[in-house]
Amino acid sequence: MTFARTTDPIVAVATASGRGAVGIVRVSGARLAPLIEAVCGRALKPREATYLPFRDAGGEPVDHGLAIHFPSPNSFTGEDVLELQAHGGTVVLQLLLARCLEAAAEADPVTGRPRLVGLRVAEPGEFSQRAFLNGKIDLAQAEAIADLIDASTEAAARSAGRSLSGAFSREIHTLRDALIHLRMLVEATLDFPEEEIDFLQKADAAGQLARLQSQLAAVQQRAKQGALLREGIKVVIAGQPNAGKSSLLNALAGAELAIVSAVAGTTRDVVSQTIQIHGVPLHVADTAGLRDSSDEVEQIGVARAWGQIENADAVLFLHDLTRAEQPDYAAADAEILRGLQGKLPASVPVLDVWNKQDAAPGTAPAQGIALSAKTGLGIEALRDQLLAMAGWQSVPEGVYLARARHVQALGRVETHLALAASHLAAQAQLLDLLAEELRLAQNALNEITGEFGADDLLGVIFSRFCIGK
Repeated sequence: MTFARTTDPIVAVATASGRGAVGIVRVSGARLAPLIEAVCGRALKPREATYLPFRDAGGEPVDHGLAIHFPSPNSFTGEDVLELQAHGGTVVLQLLLARCLEAAAEADPVTGRPRLVGLRVAEPGEFSQRAFLNGKIDLAQAEAIADLIDASTEAAARSAGRSLSGAFSREIHTLRDALIHLRMLVEATLDFPEEEIDFLQKADAAGQLARLQSQLAAVQQRAKQGALLREGIKVVIAGQPNAGKSSLLNALAGAELAIVSAVAGTTRDVVSQTIQIHGVPLHVADTAGLRDSSDEVEQIGVARAWGQIENADAVLFLHDLTRAEQPDYAAADAEILRGLQGKLPASVPVLDVWNKQDAAPGTAPAQGIALSAKTGLGIEALRDQLLAMAGWQSVPEGVYLARARHVQALGRVETHLALAASHLAAQAQLLDLLAEELRLAQNALNEITGEFGADDLLGVIFSRFCIGK
């Protein structure tokens, strides 16, 4: 979606739907003074909370609460902003919202014109979009607002806060400034071809590019950690029936989520749960046991299990230690392994997990992790291994929340800088190509903060916000 009429005044309930102690109705636009006079019955001092009645068209109170006026440009959106903090009942807030729309359309007693022309209900994310368009925040900070609201762990919330404060954006701007300086040197040589090689050598263009690549690698590492905090990874538990998949899910989650039974084929559908390990969300799926079956329902469960496996970021291949030496069981495990290798890309790790160590001590193979989902033995080692498989490194204070698109953009910057380095090594023959790769690298950086952003990209990002943000 794209946002039209970005100069229209907008209004929305800025708090979550439902009952609460306090709810907020927010208005943003130009010249809100007539609307404030109509709803609040008086002018408001800038940035000062005033307790007063919110009045309907007849002057009767709709509710009593706090009103705050943030004059432009010192507001979240950069426009005039009015916040009405009332009791948090759904009906009260809808009455206040309707009153703002009604008051905007009323004739001003002085001018005879509507108090606030064009006031309309805001679309999702439109307040944050205006803050971005008015230069109050950049695109990475705008996304951090939604990420902070949606954060599912303390580590994710802290990292989103760092992104919102501009930590991630400052890193990107530092890279961009260094890249612009290097582009300036290269573009200058194109104007003086007889001096281009000496000029670039004296300016240490190769050294500047190498330092830029090193700085980029550090930013990429922190961004990947931030993307893990925000999005987590999908882990699928797979294996034969009765290997203990449901018991393992319960052990990892610390709760009885899946039915555990000695009867083979108990799990017919996918049971999913998001768990946290050191603040990193892992979306774990317990699946039906993988085997040939004449039971139609079980066949559907097995098909769904393979569907989950094909979309996994990591697979825990669970084995039953008490049956590992049985030829038929080993052959079935080998068949499942061939299926995993055929369906998964090489980038998706498969970890062998040997369960029921409490019932078969001392028989675990050297590869993988041996544990007991029943007693909890080895579960912590598995948790640590899951984090390692996800690529997590414990550096929470330096991580800012990032999105997959940020990581992808940084990856494109890395590719363009690598090509630029090869062109620079070729010296005079390929300087035009060097300049082009540096330009493309800067464009990829600009996508992150929104200096160059297509309208459809902005629409996708802001439309996922809640109403009132």
